[in-house]
Amino acid sequence: MNKDEMLRVGVFSSTHGVHGEIKVFPTTDDPSRFEELETVYLDTPKELKKLTIAGVKFFKGMVILKFKEFDDINLIEPYKGCDLLITRDQAVPLAENEVFIFDILGAKVVDESGNELGELSEILTTGANDVYVVKRKGKKELLLPSIPSCILDVNTDEKVVTVHVLPGLED
Repeated sequence: MNKDEMLRVGVFSSTHGVHGEIKVFPTTDDPSRFEELETVYLDTPKELKKLTIAGVKFFKGMVILKFKEFDDINLIEPYKGCDLLITRDQAVPLAENEVFIFDILGAKVVDESGNELGELSEILTTGANDVYVVKRKGKKELLLPSIPSCILDVNTDEKVVTVHVLPGLED
């Protein structure tokens, strides 16, 4: 199983109680999706551990998970800070014109004339819309709002994002 093809849904932040429950900081748009999952993979420094979810609760923006494999705080505690991953087939189906961020990170960014602008290095999530961060050689980063007038096409197969640079964005 290729870890690079998996999706991160949370990070193990701390233990909860003494019976092996953990608090997870969710990195998914919809934390309630944990109720639908039967398994997750714990990304440990040595291996991916497949874990079976035995219970899900929610508390103050965190997800509290109980796994069948762990009944003791001392057994799970060493994995604090590890990511929780799922396979692509466990992912929530995407709506039209939606993509997974990891599918386009590193994509070549070109303008509508085909001129290469740089590489998509990061996507910032803001209240209004996402912002694409384009790393350029010899220039400062270009920040592009993820709006239809700016992001014209996202081709995940070829890893190319076609954009229109709105006036004032390159200043």
